[in-house]
Amino acid sequence: MLLAAFLASSFLFYPTLAAKAQTTGVDRAAQTRQAVSSPTRATAQLPPAARTVRSERAAMMYRRLWGIEDITLRAAASGTVIRFSYRVVDAGKAKILNDKKQNPYLLVEKNGERLEVPTTEKVGQLRQTAASENGREYWMAFGNRNHTVQPGDRVEVVIGPFRASGLVVEPPHPVVVSKEP
Repeated sequence: MLLAAFLASSFLFYPTLAAKAQTTGVDRAAQTRQAVSSPTRATAQLPPAARTVRSERAAMMYRRLWGIEDITLRAAASGTVIRFSYRVVDAGKAKILNDKKQNPYLLVEKNGERLEVPTTEKVGQLRQTAASENGREYWMAFGNRNHTVQPGDRVEVVIGPFRASGLVVEPPHPVVVSKEP
């Protein structure tokens, strides 16, 4: 009697267990395919500083010496402007970067050309010169009218005694287009 009950229960529960095993097998296969097919996803999630600044060690040096982090150099306005931005973590150390008396420029490593911050009649220099505050992001724009600097080029930013060399210019933000009907 006990044996009959055991056999009957195995016939009833076996199909549901087999179906569950098949669906989890399909789910695992899908997860494996997704993990294998998207190795670029890990590189796409890197913070901007990891792409602009060569190494974590260099980023730490800028943080300790100059009180800035999240350094980004990005082409903007169809490549006619190179935007240099950074976040201040120590306002005292970063004060020199926003000094109005300093004339910032960008040196292109491949040809030694010098790009400066353009000045317009109505707006003035295309840079922020307010007093540095911790946690705030600041920027300046270098004119690239002749498209001398291209995304991927290595450059050096000089602002008085501040020198950030070996920075990589990033492409503009990609535009995401939805393909939904």
